[in-house]
Amino acid sequence: MTTPVAAPFAGCGRVSGTSSKGNNRMQVGSNKRFSRAFTLVEILIVVVILGILAAIVVPQFASATAEAQRTATYDQLTKLRSAISVYQFRNPGSQPDVLAGDGTWGSMFTAELIRTAPVNFYIGGPNAKTIVHGTGPDTASHQNYGWIYNPATGDVWAASFDANDEAIPL
Repeated sequence: MTTPVAAPFAGCGRVSGTSSKGNNRMQVGSNKRFSRAFTLVEILIVVVILGILAAIVVPQFASATAEAQRTATYDQLTKLRSAISVYQFRNPGSQPDVLAGDGTWGSMFTAELIRTAPVNFYIGGPNAKTIVHGTGPDTASHQNYGWIYNPATGDVWAASFDANDEAIPL
């Protein structure tokens, strides 16, 4: 049995011990470097993969924002209709006194059926709380007002939504 040769620089990659056959031989002069850093090619591959993932994911988030605005407005509309129904139940034969304009929902605030003026997130901007009096939902999109209220019937619609409560493309 042979004993490995003790090298003066053991472990630094310049000298190796015995071969698989058990011969005592030394490899001197091999310049192997033991580096734990990433190579430029590896970094470029990771950057390309991240770029591809970003190109796939970012457009999905953009459409998710528009969908969230439609859903939030529909939720506001549902809450508003429920509050009007409760008002009509508590006050048979009368409708809430909703004023056209800057989002004053009148007696629905004083009856504490709503705490804050509903916002039409779909149209956004300064007119998102504005109320107009009308007899039906929109037939085209716009950004002039947020809500349509019929004082005769107590019906309410979100602006830029059609008769089926579907958002009209802006």
